[in-house]
Amino acid sequence: MIYNFDEMIDRRGTSAYKTDLCAWRFGTDDVLPLWVADMDFRTPDFIMNAIRERCSHEILGYTIRNKDFYEPIIDWIKYKHNWEIDSRWLDFVPGIVLGMAVSVLAYTDEGDKIIIQTPVYPPFFSVVEDNKRELVINQLLLENGQYRMDFDQLRRQAADPKVKMMLLCSPHNPGGRVWNKAELNELSEICAANNVIVVSDEIHADLVLPEFTHTPFATVSETAKQNSITLMAPSKTFNIAGLGSSSYIIPNQKLFSTYAKQIQALEVGSGNIFSYTATIAAYKYGADWLNQLIGYIQGNVDFVDNYLKTNIPQVKAIIPQASFLIWLDFSSLKMTDDEVQDLLVKKAKLGFNPGPTFGPGGSGFHRLNVGCSRLVLQEAMQRLQTVIEKLI
Repeated sequence: MIYNFDEMIDRRGTSAYKTDLCAWRFGTDDVLPLWVADMDFRTPDFIMNAIRERCSHEILGYTIRNKDFYEPIIDWIKYKHNWEIDSRWLDFVPGIVLGMAVSVLAYTDEGDKIIIQTPVYPPFFSVVEDNKRELVINQLLLENGQYRMDFDQLRRQAADPKVKMMLLCSPHNPGGRVWNKAELNELSEICAANNVIVVSDEIHADLVLPEFTHTPFATVSETAKQNSITLMAPSKTFNIAGLGSSSYIIPNQKLFSTYAKQIQALEVGSGNIFSYTATIAAYKYGADWLNQLIGYIQGNVDFVDNYLKTNIPQVKAIIPQASFLIWLDFSSLKMTDDEVQDLLVKKAKLGFNPGPTFGPGGSGFHRLNVGCSRLVLQEAMQRLQTVIEKLI
């Protein structure tokens, strides 16, 4: 089946975060919403059909997760990432951010320190600070158009006995880096040597673009395997974030037991019927759709990159190796972050994610979501070109 990713679907009035919170976020509804990290593509037919079929049985009572739920996840991770998961390592959590918060509560105490690598997805800050832990910033280094880890600084930070955990974003959001095995192994060795648990958010793992390969953190060594919590989900991959279905994978059974007890204590271990139904359908039938999606996203990335180089060289794209997010560098305009935000929102009528919300290293940047019809991106780039040309 050939899927139509050029289709434009109006999401306004559906309580969609991306469209119906624009006035709250930007002060106006009159922007092209290219910010929140979900896609504007129709949720695949095999998922919608599975939900409709479940709806035909008109009792929506308490529902269990049996092997029909777990086996497709295990099979998918083997197919997509060449990682053989033991069923004893795996269970359900209703969201990646919640999964990180559970990790913070399960393995650290108030006042403990947790390392994050900025610029990074904003909830990495809140799951630490809202739970009264202390942030330690290991800022990524931008070199030759891509981010790399500052291992020298990380060694010094991890040696602090109050540092108990590191939250890893892999692949990286917003930079789009796919960390390689050597990088992950070095990170693993540093953390393990200092008794720092690694929680790896791998929600964008399935969306690695052509020519790149995602390496699950827990697969790089036995050390990494025994000192990590991996969080994965079908939500970004198949555009079902609203259903709240994620998984935690913990090979170390002592760590697994601690995590499971925290899930139980918080009473957050139960999902909903449709999250289970969608997850099963996605992982059983989603390979062909995903391959076509990745091809389309790569085309969108190429379109934005080429358009900027040809028409708006003042704005540079950090080319992602994974996902549908592009980190745009506006620093050559020599404007403040507020001035760039006003330019985008008030003059270009564009709604991007401002870089400062991603923490240290985010100033001068904005995040653009290209998980949409190319026609929308054409309009966005034309609007951006028009306002930039007026500055010159």
